[in-house]
Amino acid sequence: MVSLTIDKKTLSVPEGITILEAARSAGIRIPTLCALKNLNEIGACRVCVVEVEGSAALRAACNTIVSDGMVIHTNTRKVREARRDIVELILSRHDCHCPTCPRNGNCELQTLAADLHIGALPFASKVPENRWNNAFPLIRQESKCIGCLRCVAVCDKVQGLHVWDLLGSGSRARVGLRAADSIELSDCVLCGQCITHCPVGALTERDDTRAAWDAIEDEEKITVAQIAPAVRAAWAEQLGIPDEIATVGRMVAAAKALGFSYVLDTDFSADLTIMEEASELLERLAHKEDYAWPMFTSCCPGWVRFARAQHPELLPNLSSAKSPQQMFGAMIKTYFAEKTETPAASICSVSIMPCVAKKYEAGVPAVNGADAGADVDLVLTTREFARMIREAQINVADLPELPFDAPLGLGTGAGVIFGTTGGVMEAALRTASFMLTGKNPDPDAFRQIRIESGYRTFSMELAGSTVTVAVVSGLENTDTLLAAMRRGEIACDFVEVMACPGGCAGGGGQPIIAGEERAALRGGKLRALDCASALRFSHENPDVQKAYAEYLEKPLSEKAHHLLHTNQAEW
Repeated sequence: MVSLTIDKKTLSVPEGITILEAARSAGIRIPTLCALKNLNEIGACRVCVVEVEGSAALRAACNTIVSDGMVIHTNTRKVREARRDIVELILSRHDCHCPTCPRNGNCELQTLAADLHIGALPFASKVPENRWNNAFPLIRQESKCIGCLRCVAVCDKVQGLHVWDLLGSGSRARVGLRAADSIELSDCVLCGQCITHCPVGALTERDDTRAAWDAIEDEEKITVAQIAPAVRAAWAEQLGIPDEIATVGRMVAAAKALGFSYVLDTDFSADLTIMEEASELLERLAHKEDYAWPMFTSCCPGWVRFARAQHPELLPNLSSAKSPQQMFGAMIKTYFAEKTETPAASICSVSIMPCVAKKYEAGVPAVNGADAGADVDLVLTTREFARMIREAQINVADLPELPFDAPLGLGTGAGVIFGTTGGVMEAALRTASFMLTGKNPDPDAFRQIRIESGYRTFSMELAGSTVTVAVVSGLENTDTLLAAMRRGEIACDFVEVMACPGGCAGGGGQPIIAGEERAALRGGKLRALDCASALRFSHENPDVQKAYAEYLEKPLSEKAHHLLHTNQAEW
């Protein structure tokens, strides 16, 4: 421990931490636009400058290590004037049309400029032009980039993709694509982590809310919305609604208030995915010599894009099961259309997802099996869903709690935990165990595979055979796990991969809360919903059982293969 003084407050803090960390531990706020703990502590923005007695120059708090006896001042005239100058310079190179920005009201630069009481800029404005394909699911506006390098740090150190880089030098320095002429030709997997860590509106998802409104208002369209498991843990965060009001029932009511004809639960197709994927795992285990090993999950389109770009040799290892989003899309335009006597051509299938890569996935021809155009016509992120609620001026607190519509509105606790790392694996093992033994295991029997970060392996006995599984989230961690497998250090039968740290709960389409990583908190909410659920096994979902009895026949049937499976190599 070292002793130091910050703003006349004497502190004892661990040796080796930064001034920024020391100040935060004492409740002293130092603003920053670039710092991310253990990822981006490079002093790029210089907004966190402080005075250190004995030093003539101001020091960046985010990368200055504390020392014993240090005396620091965070709120002197010199500090305030320096911060104002820095922010004014940043604003002179920034598109300041804030009312038209998706991050309006949730922008760290906007908040800091207001805190510093910045009015007219003393510097001439010179804003770079935007050159981007605005049809791509991820949008970058260079005119809003402040050069904080958070996107570079997250893409390099968390995802290991190296899509972004600082190009040029001096006044010509800018953030751009590292090794590709266009985003389409890059190795971007659309995880969206650069979006959720950007302090401003330089990186966003493609806005599809106008298309959603058009479909809702089209009298010839029946809009059928499905809402993913992880959305329920986060949908109200940027609406400022407390947890006790932001229930699943009010989420459904809000979607109905927007005008969607039907609101269904993607938990249903998560359960359907488990029926197909668990059956596929058992089929592979029964005929091991016919398949590549280990088997990998396929419900995360970011992981599928990553496998295609970085490890195409693994495509035969991926489960052929579609993601829950795409399974539901196929069922909506076939089974659901029949049950509700709705022409498939009149259905607009909309999914509300915690994910940017889902926008890409919905446009992949190989995942369409309903023979009625795209199985999923439109994908909205959790953020877009919240923006539509605000746009419609809906007072969520006044809404009644409503159930999901029938049919296909029932989900189990196993379906809910699809939204957090380890949930897909746990749900699959619950059902695979039942399929092998005819008895339900303890629903928490596989809790050892629950993780918040990194990866974990776990071996268990299933019907007299030892099965080893692995769970991993974040693509840098995935590369580490795959390298260990190639070296022979780890041998697995089944691997769950989630591109985003913490799984879908930390997805690139989730609400952005400055300075907070909420994947673990949201994952905890999903786990609590699982524990409180009357049904915790996918095979016990009555809607799933009825869908097989009335339409699909059985898992891995010819019809199930046509609607619920895909050829990963054709993506």
